[in-house]
Amino acid sequence: MAGLWNWSAAERIEPERVRNALAGALERPVAELVEGQPDALLCDVYHVGGDFPTVIDVYLAPDSVAEETAASAVAVRLGVAVLVPDDTLNPSRYVCADPDGTLRPVHVEERETAEGAERRHVRPCTGADPACAAHPGCHRSRWRPVAAPERPAA
Repeated sequence: MAGLWNWSAAERIEPERVRNALAGALERPVAELVEGQPDALLCDVYHVGGDFPTVIDVYLAPDSVAEETAASAVAVRLGVAVLVPDDTLNPSRYVCADPDGTLRPVHVEERETAEGAERRHVRPCTGADPACAAHPGCHRSRWRPVAAPERPAA
């Protein structure tokens, strides 16, 4: 088991719908934290403010599936974008799994609240974003910045 996955979805989604999408994507049972079914992934779903108000925590995530692949399949099933932490140490950088299954690097503004982290103002990671300069790592990620249409990436 890989441990914890922490995602955010771009709409307010009921926990049962999220768990069903996750179960379908991974072809295995998914339970609430309190249920504790044997061999089931444990999934906590709660809501915060921001542009990605549904937070999805998956415990005992499988090693056999890449996190981004699982998030992409869940995004397709839910029909909404899902943010996944990326492989940099840049706190504003994520991989966005779009509803069509596309994976792309993005930056987001994040604010801690009593309910949890609110994520807002998602924008493509172009290599020219001030967040790229503030925290190194975007160009070393396997999710390389994507050039803005009007100019090449740095």
